Amino acid sequence: MDYSISKTTKEERKELVKKALAISISGADMPTDETLLLAKQYIDGKIELKELQKMVIDKYNKNNN
Repeated sequence: MDYSISKTTKEERKELVKKALAISISGADMPTDETLLLAKQYIDGKIELKELQKMVIDKYNKNNN
């Protein structure tokens, strides 16, 4: 499925983020406030999902190095 902003509603993006966060916390710590704010930017249609993924991965890579 295409999860780009132009192909999804805000409600669909919100549900996608909720499912992704539920999966991520099942085996790890709660996402940081910064990560949650980035997710909100995607929900609000300000950044694309690919941008969100890259930002979160880059953030965690910096924290683990």
